[in-house]
Amino acid sequence: MPTALIDGIKTNYEVIGNGPPLLMYAPAGFDATLDKWKTQGVYARIKLLDHLPKRYTCIVFDRRETGQSGGRVERITWAHYVSQGKGLLEHLKFKRAHLMGGCMGCCPVVAFGVAHPEMVMSMVLYWPVGGARYRISTHKRFADHLAYVEEHGLAGVVSLVMQEGKAFNAEPRGGPWASVIRNDRAFADAYAKLDVGKYKQLVTEMCRTLFDRDTSPGAEPEDLLKLDVPALVIPGRDASHATSAARYLEECLPKAEYWDVLPDGQTEETAPTRVIQFLDRVAATAR
Repeated sequence: MPTALIDGIKTNYEVIGNGPPLLMYAPAGFDATLDKWKTQGVYARIKLLDHLPKRYTCIVFDRRETGQSGGRVERITWAHYVSQGKGLLEHLKFKRAHLMGGCMGCCPVVAFGVAHPEMVMSMVLYWPVGGARYRISTHKRFADHLAYVEEHGLAGVVSLVMQEGKAFNAEPRGGPWASVIRNDRAFADAYAKLDVGKYKQLVTEMCRTLFDRDTSPGAEPEDLLKLDVPALVIPGRDASHATSAARYLEECLPKAEYWDVLPDGQTEETAPTRVIQFLDRVAATAR
């Protein structure tokens, strides 16, 4: 599988299909690997990648710090994820693209739209994360990691990750860099030698600034309200994907369409068709 070096970090990616470019930020939170479009929850059911590549060039990738992509210990913001996607488009020589996010992938999509609207043809926001329960559970995930660091140190984190082999989503104690630790021995060795105090402060700030609200994070409402980019919002309805988060994005995005169909009605027969209809209409209007 091809890779690109973006801001000094390896990005593992795949290009599928033909047509206008569609950059796809994967679902699954802190395990957002490209295969999740086929294996994760609702996405396994609706089979988007069996349909979208027939009309669009789908660019899927392991988000940094997940899968086979690399990472760097720093206070990660939504802007870092935007930079990865933008760098991948530039690597592939695409000046503009449709963007699609699933789950937590919706957050960098709206951040991308705010930061680089000239590059964004449209946004598809599928099951945006958000809601009070999501913020609380995510903060607990980071707290569990920090508690493990306090007790066992960073070398202990490395030992745990090497033993368990699990991503941050599956094993909170391993932390946000677990996948990179597992795949890159040099990274793991350097990670174990970091200053614990500075590391704990960095992780605390990262959690606080990424997950700072009881609705969909990623961009400020004042910026979303000014965003002149067509968007399709598709709601989830569970503890991580509150329907209120999808409604919030509908409210804030001036050119938003809201597909008012709850998860049980989102099937392989209905969901890919709705997404393609939206993308085709945007393309037709842009001509």
